[in-house]
Amino acid sequence: MDHFLSPKNMGVIEDADGVGEVGNPKCGDLMTIYIKIEDGKISDMKFKTLGCAAAIATSDMICEVAKGKSIDDALKITFQDIVDGLGSLPQVKVHCAGLAQEGLKAAVEDYRREN
Repeated sequence: MDHFLSPKNMGVIEDADGVGEVGNPKCGDLMTIYIKIEDGKISDMKFKTLGCAAAIATSDMICEVAKGKSIDDALKITFQDIVDGLGSLPQVKVHCAGLAQEGLKAAVEDYRREN
C-alpha cells in the first residue's frame, strides 16, 4: 500500500534518455516510464501511471528495483521480482507487474533507438 499511497518515483524526467509508454486495453491502465542513463546504468527513473492501486504500486516498485542497475541487468527484472518487492499482489493484479516490466523495456528500446 505504501507504494500506492506514497510513491517515491512518481513524476516526469524532462530530459529523459528513454521514454516508454504502455497500456492494457483490457483494464485501462496506462503507464509512462522515464529513464536517465549515466555510464550505462539507470541513474534515475520516474513514472506517470493512470490506473488502479496495483498499477501505481508496480510502477513505483520497478523504479526502485531498476535504479542503479546496468541496462542489461534491468532488462532481466521479471514480473515476479516486482511482486516480491511489493511483498504480494492479488493474483488478478499480477498483470500490472508485467505491464511495468513492459514499460521499462519500452523506455530502454527508446533509449537505444536514439543512441
